[in-house]
Amino acid sequence: MKSLISVAMLATVISTTNPVSAATDIVPSDTLSVSLDECIAIALDKNPTIKVADMEVSRVDYSKKETIGQLLPSIAFGGQYNRTLAKQVAYMNMGDAGRRGIKMGLDNSYNVGFSATMPLIAPQLWKSLKLSDSQILQNVEAARSSRLALINSVENAYYSLLLAEDSKKVIQESYDNAVFNHDVYQKKFQVGAASEYDVLRTSVAVKNVEPELTQADIAIKQARLQLTILMGLDATHALTPATTLSDYEKTMYDHTLGIDRSIEGNTDLRMLDLQTRSLRDALTIQKMSWYPTLSMNASYNWTSSNDGVPFKNLQWSPYSMVGLTLNIPLFEGGQRYHRIKQAQIQVDEMKWQRENLERNINMQVDLAIDNIKMNVKQIASNSESVRQADKAHSIMEKSFEIGAASYLDLRDSELALTRARLAYFQSIYNYLVADSDLRQLLGNADLQKYETYTPSHK
Repeated sequence: MKSLISVAMLATVISTTNPVSAATDIVPSDTLSVSLDECIAIALDKNPTIKVADMEVSRVDYSKKETIGQLLPSIAFGGQYNRTLAKQVAYMNMGDAGRRGIKMGLDNSYNVGFSATMPLIAPQLWKSLKLSDSQILQNVEAARSSRLALINSVENAYYSLLLAEDSKKVIQESYDNAVFNHDVYQKKFQVGAASEYDVLRTSVAVKNVEPELTQADIAIKQARLQLTILMGLDATHALTPATTLSDYEKTMYDHTLGIDRSIEGNTDLRMLDLQTRSLRDALTIQKMSWYPTLSMNASYNWTSSNDGVPFKNLQWSPYSMVGLTLNIPLFEGGQRYHRIKQAQIQVDEMKWQRENLERNINMQVDLAIDNIKMNVKQIASNSESVRQADKAHSIMEKSFEIGAASYLDLRDSELALTRARLAYFQSIYNYLVADSDLRQLLGNADLQKYETYTPSHK
């Protein structure tokens, strides 16, 4: 008996000194109870990935404004100074005296002034504005895709936390029952109403559940940490879900019957369409390289020159000019023609890629819906299994109380009930994850809902 007590005490010491178990068994007083919508709203507001995606949209918008600036006048101010090292010599025929050379120019020359240019007819530049619009839309869609992916990740992390906590409750109940039975048999053994074998058997049952309990604590800690990171919060924030997995069973049947399988919101498909639009704009730009361009230029300058020491006795003379520059492309060795052909091939390739992508997405949607329906059936089956296992366990408890059943029969019924409950929660989790993955695939999450949503905890 002393050895049995020593083993029990050692197990108690180990379980209480386990750093993971001790950390997870203590629930902080400032733990926040959060719903799934609150988690998603906070994540969309604080997650760094979303902030980066939004900054990319702003960056491309500035790029468009840069292109617009090319349509406006470009004005510059400049100056130039030249020092003549060897003056130019002009020769004159002096008759009988022969030829005579005269040096031309002064030692120093200066030129300062303003110059301005402005495109008047620039078809390629005009069309490039639409190309910038397409790039902005692609970045907007990329930001939307990041939001959809984040929602899916937060949902999965939230469901994982629900599964971990519900599983912990089931295992905790099994552990409490094992401890209770062990205490009962130990008291019976002390008064001679039970054998030492019964005490050892119940003690082993307790030890078998303890590792599962520790694993459940670790799973809760990991799931909670993953959720807080996705929400853009510090790991010190203590969160607990405001719902349980069984709460979702009430609405899953109606939700499954009303699944919308439209793929119009699929982010890959929308991005491919935007890329096709960009390629069409690029093709038009290449075609416009055949068009003439016209630009206006103007300048206003001051000039001066002198001999000897620079910057002395300067006399400035202004002069100005206005002109037009016309450029008519005629021949470049077929370069423009072949660039147009390349762009046209890229546009044609996108048609085939879209057809293939659409076919693959439809196949993934069919598989996802079948998976959801299978999980719904599994939930119904597991729910019935829990009901039957609970009833069987109640019968076995009464039989055990009157001595009509052994402890092994009671323990078997407890294990069957535990497995049935864990399988039930696992099937609900599988359904929720499959439904979340389908929403991400379809891209039909209500993002506006979270833009106007105000979490109670921030």
